[in-house]
Amino acid sequence: MKVSELGEFGLIELLAKVVGAKKEPKSAAWKQVLVGIGDDTAAWQGDGCVQLATTDSLVQDTHFDLKYTRWEDLGWKAIAVNLSDIAAMGGVPKYAMVSLALPGEMDADYVVCLYQGMGEIANKFDVAIVGGNIASADKVNITVSLIGSLEGKTPLLRSATCPGDLVAITGYTGMAAAGLRMLKRKLKLDPKSSELLSAAHLKPMPRVKEGQTLLKLGVKAAIDISDGLIADLAHVCKASKVSATINKDLVPVHPVLKTHFPGDCEQMALAGGEDYELLFTASNRVIAKVKQSLSCPVAVIGEVTKGTPGEMKVVDDAGRILDWQNKGWEHFKSG
Repeated sequence: MKVSELGEFGLIELLAKVVGAKKEPKSAAWKQVLVGIGDDTAAWQGDGCVQLATTDSLVQDTHFDLKYTRWEDLGWKAIAVNLSDIAAMGGVPKYAMVSLALPGEMDADYVVCLYQGMGEIANKFDVAIVGGNIASADKVNITVSLIGSLEGKTPLLRSATCPGDLVAITGYTGMAAAGLRMLKRKLKLDPKSSELLSAAHLKPMPRVKEGQTLLKLGVKAAIDISDGLIADLAHVCKASKVSATINKDLVPVHPVLKTHFPGDCEQMALAGGEDYELLFTASNRVIAKVKQSLSCPVAVIGEVTKGTPGEMKVVDDAGRILDWQNKGWEHFKSG
């Protein structure tokens, strides 16, 4: 079977079986592992604290287009997407390693600008860039690995939701998808809207403090929205062996999307990726505490239910079940 037939998530499941296959003798390190393949980060019991690790790659012409992406913004985003994974576990980011694959004819000044962008966001979140690797390639490939820690014994997990929990999100979704469309199609919007949407796609702000607050207030399950709201909630439900129902009329749509993309704003909010907001589930009581504690908007958009693991239903205010085909981004399958 080809990788394109398996898709990103099918391939991950296959490799998880290979890595987790029973071997004798099994490494003693496995005894310390709390979370392996299948969540936003790995987690293991370190000396005195739980440690977290994640890695993400940005590949030229797959994740970014140099026609409209500044090198400083690309550096920012390369760190930001990893910070968002740590945020989804409720962790504290600490150390980053950066591996670059670059064309030999590339101007070294561009690499300096790339690292200036990385340094800007690393300083903002008190992260140290401590090393990495450089190799040659036909296109730019940036891979960042980030190490963090946890103030507590158990991180936020995709596998920790249960029927009856409410589904909530921070902020607005669909903004990055709108920004991408604006940039690719060279749409001319008013300066304020253009700046807002450009930043959403090119320079996202990970919800690190918000993730830590969720953990402290008793939230158990969370994920960052990178593949799209529906797709990422499906990941949570599949890991927790539950289903969920989303009310599309409760999903907050930013006024800028309603103004400039009136026909597509709902699709962007439900299926657009790379927003790096946090999606989480909890009781009504816990979510009420979260709303009081966070300065960003928090919206309850649905409920976790019993049913086929990973199954999603999208309804409207009238309770009608909608036929929703666009589930979100998946490498090797998404165009």
